[in-house]
Amino acid sequence: MTQDIQAHGEALVAAARAGDTQTARRHTDFFVLRKHVDEGIPYWEQAVAAGDAFSHYTLARYRKIRGDRQSADALYRAVAERHAGCAYGLGVLLREDDDPEAADWFRRGWEGGRNLDCKIELGKLLAAEGRIDEAAKFLMSDIDLGDIAVFRWAQLFESIREDFDRVAAGLDAAEAAGDGDAAAEALRPLFALEQHFRDYPGLTTEATGYYRRASAVSACARVDHAVFLTETGGEASWPEARGLLLQAHEEGYEGAAYALGVLHEQRGDLGDAEHWYGLAAAHGHQPAQWNLGLLCKRQRRYEEAERWFREVGEDDEDVVEQLARIAAIRAGGGVAPGKDLRRLPRLRERAEAGDVHASYAYGRILGDWGGADDRHLVRWIEPAALAGDPQAAYDLAELYGALRRPTLRDQWYRTAAEAGHHDACNQMGWLSEHHRDYQEAERWYVRAAGDGSPLNAMLAGKLKAQRGAYAEAEPFLRMAWEQGGDSAYRTEAAGYYGLVLHRLGRLAEAIEPLRTAAARWDDDVSSRYSRDDLDVLSRTVDPQKELAKVEAALTA
Repeated sequence: MTQDIQAHGEALVAAARAGDTQTARRHTDFFVLRKHVDEGIPYWEQAVAAGDAFSHYTLARYRKIRGDRQSADALYRAVAERHAGCAYGLGVLLREDDDPEAADWFRRGWEGGRNLDCKIELGKLLAAEGRIDEAAKFLMSDIDLGDIAVFRWAQLFESIREDFDRVAAGLDAAEAAGDGDAAAEALRPLFALEQHFRDYPGLTTEATGYYRRASAVSACARVDHAVFLTETGGEASWPEARGLLLQAHEEGYEGAAYALGVLHEQRGDLGDAEHWYGLAAAHGHQPAQWNLGLLCKRQRRYEEAERWFREVGEDDEDVVEQLARIAAIRAGGGVAPGKDLRRLPRLRERAEAGDVHASYAYGRILGDWGGADDRHLVRWIEPAALAGDPQAAYDLAELYGALRRPTLRDQWYRTAAEAGHHDACNQMGWLSEHHRDYQEAERWYVRAAGDGSPLNAMLAGKLKAQRGAYAEAEPFLRMAWEQGGDSAYRTEAAGYYGLVLHRLGRLAEAIEPLRTAAARWDDDVSSRYSRDDLDVLSRTVDPQKELAKVEAALTA
């Protein structure tokens, strides 16, 4: 294999120097498809020096996957004018950083190289600005028979336009009749567009106009308008949202007090949340009574919590469960500091004075037990992450994941992983594996396995076994096999452990794990992987076939 690698690498460099792009790409494919990224890098570096554009593209991809975004930018940029794939890669990199220059490179990649991915990204950028009609029209212009990928996006933007038109027509009729209920009902198609408002923030301008129209004739719609503002407008929208809810409450709409309670709780303003829940609960609003019960329970005000839960209904199964939990807490004694909401006022005071550790503790309690929404926790968790706390960096990555900010998520996972956080190392392994960079994934899983977790040991051992490093894989897989209990990943470990033992010549030892894996493989392992992912399937052990080989060898 070493000779094959050297032969393909030298041929790649020679082709790059000769300007033979097709041959250079063929040899690059050897390294990529055989998963020899580490071995390919020094040859791609030489081919890049010789000016080969596809080597720029390939090396940039792996630099980015491995966290060197600056190097990836330079590699893409060097040949993006003449290589549409690099124009696309550079555009994606810039878009992830919210750099407006991204549109220029997508445009060059489409106009100069007819790169369909660039065209789709241009259409999505138009939609992100709220120009959905232009986006759909652009995507459907100048297309060939094979450009089927654009249809999905054009249809999406056309369907959003149809929803907007449906809302507008419903509001026209409701306004003409002075019917507040109909105005609120007309907004319903907007509720299903929540994800699209996050992906294409420019759409919120038109949607806001519809909410304002409905709010003018309906107190119920004012509540929906307020919720929409808090979900799409950031912190700056809070005063307007709160004003709408107060107006609806003053006009006698019972749902407004409950909504005020929910939004205050999401912000971590628990005193205000309790006030508004109380007003709604006094009028028999059961969700408010339930939330009050939970709030009081988390604050160790057990008698009040029991009273509010009973208001919901003593025969309710969920109420019975909550009352039983309160009884168990009372019997068990104190509450751990990380669950004690009574600490929040003092922690917030210290946090606002600049204590990053207090800020982190405040954010954790608020998120885990105070009911706060993820978007209101970032400002409390981030200071400790910036100060170098690995756990805070990991938690911040989790928040950005929940908020669908993948670039920031991955940056903070990497920060935490590089500081030695084992769960973050696991995430980095998963991300590398997702991008088919299996050697990098293996390194991260090995670091993750430092926590003594059988799961991380299985992941590290599995990739080593797939690479053919059987002696290296054996201790990891043995640990997962011996300590994995009745888990599904133990079944997977058993399959690879049996494979490794077979390859190491320990045939008698391989029998038991292979039989265990073969008996449970379909239920525990195959069901977790896509049958359409040929790359994964080609790397996956078949314990039934491996068992047959071992039994035949032992018989012989």
